[in-house]
Amino acid sequence: MPREKKRKEEAKGGAGWLTTYGDMVTLLLTFFVFLFSFSTIDVMQFQKMIFSFKGALGVLTGGKTFDVERIIGMGFTGMDAGKLRQQTPYLKEVMKQVERLVQRENLGGEVKLRFTREGLVITLTESILFDPGSAALKPSALSVLLELSKILSDIPNDLRVEGHTDNTPISTPIYPSNWELSSARAASVAKFIIDRGKIDPRRVSIAGYGQYKPIVPNDTPEHKALNRRVDIVILSTKSLVPF
Repeated sequence: MPREKKRKEEAKGGAGWLTTYGDMVTLLLTFFVFLFSFSTIDVMQFQKMIFSFKGALGVLTGGKTFDVERIIGMGFTGMDAGKLRQQTPYLKEVMKQVERLVQRENLGGEVKLRFTREGLVITLTESILFDPGSAALKPSALSVLLELSKILSDIPNDLRVEGHTDNTPISTPIYPSNWELSSARAASVAKFIIDRGKIDPRRVSIAGYGQYKPIVPNDTPEHKALNRRVDIVILSTKSLVPF
């Protein structure tokens, strides 16, 4: 009788380990289902999602919170959203002053203006500034640059003077390529507005782009004439002054 009782108790205890075993098998099955679902993820898309999520939160690789170089390269130095919104009417007023100068001097075909993400661009064509293949300013350019300097000297923005050519090759003892010619032309304009226009040289930088940043295709003589130019870029800045 005691043996029979013991067997019945053992039989009852067996159900407990079966329950535990069943739970373990269920968990293992769930684990393998998760592994299978992860194996079907597009890794590249997953990484893109993670990087986009980090960027949205302002978290970057290498422990940086903000990408300083990118902010500076865009021309906005320490500007908050409120000041950025003020730039549009501010630069529009500068644009109006230049437009009045263009009308007064009848320069409609020689001076153009446009807005870019970096600021306001004043384009001066080659015909008003230089003789072909030369970086020496023509007499007709001097009065125009002096008047522009009066407007530019009253604002705090930094300026970048850019030289551009068409795609016609040049090779002279002075200018072996369009790189040298475009850079020399930008330097001539920058030097004039600094020396004669009294603009602080710390505000001015120059760049020569040769034929590599055309505004229209170099497919006609008229288009090539438009690409031969000097751009004065009024860069956006956090400083604001009333007009």
